[in-house]
Amino acid sequence: MISRRIAYRGVAVLLATATALPAAGTAVGAPRPAAEPAPPTSAPAPAPAPELVPGVPPGPGRPWQIDTPDQALPPKVYTPSRSEDAVEPKEAAPGTYDLIEYVPLDDAVAKVTCSKQAGPYQRQVERWLKRKADGKQSSADCKAIRAFQVKHKIKPAIGFAGPVTWSTMMLISARKSPNAAKKCPARSYRVACVDLDRQLTWVQKGSKVVFGPVPMRSGRPAHVTRKGWHTIYWRHKNHVSTLYNEPMPYAQFFDGGEAFHAVYGTIYTTVGSMGCVNLKLGDARKLWDVLKKGDHVYVWGRRPGS
Repeated sequence: MISRRIAYRGVAVLLATATALPAAGTAVGAPRPAAEPAPPTSAPAPAPAPELVPGVPPGPGRPWQIDTPDQALPPKVYTPSRSEDAVEPKEAAPGTYDLIEYVPLDDAVAKVTCSKQAGPYQRQVERWLKRKADGKQSSADCKAIRAFQVKHKIKPAIGFAGPVTWSTMMLISARKSPNAAKKCPARSYRVACVDLDRQLTWVQKGSKVVFGPVPMRSGRPAHVTRKGWHTIYWRHKNHVSTLYNEPMPYAQFFDGGEAFHAVYGTIYTTVGSMGCVNLKLGDARKLWDVLKKGDHVYVWGRRPGS
């Protein structure tokens, strides 16, 4: 998430520098060297496509950044006033975070009671239910998955192994001991743990969990949430992304433009975020009260499907 003013200023500097350079053959104050340096023997390697950005500000009908990793685009940092911080982000509309499963279009149209199709998390769901993990949907599989969905109020409960069903299972398994596998380093200070494998986040101090675990949504393949150690460097309760023009309530930035923040929509989509760690509003609000500037963040794993 970045201020367009910052991006435009950077481009302006580049363009100004290019304009100031003398054209070929133009006289300058200092004498030219007797011999020009030899040209390089080989051309420099091309920059990877994901690192390229527009060289000049695009027209009004085109956004400044298109498919550019936002971890390289930090926001404009300033100290919010007390009056600004006193304003709480608006509440989410009723039903925003209901557990609505993603299902095949034909199943939704036909309003089937039990799907015959294997879902994207078929093996994982079968394994969690202690069924044969063959990745194939059977009537018995559907019945078992449907029973789980009914119990946990996942709709429509048609036995399809989608992201909502899988995420709910991951959360249930992690509630008692999210760091049982010890993948998040235990330290004497607070560490915000971001588990990309299970799409969960929590905060621990030593071996004690002081927040979560809660479900989250991390970055999509082209905008992955960067792994490793990071530090909370700026917090902005009512931030609005100037890159995507979207509200980012309770934003806590830890790596360039990547931040923990709430979204006013489901976090269970099959497509990930633009790099941030997306949370439900209530979870983001609680996390805001737990973390402080300077706290550490540790990210590991890989988002399923990425």
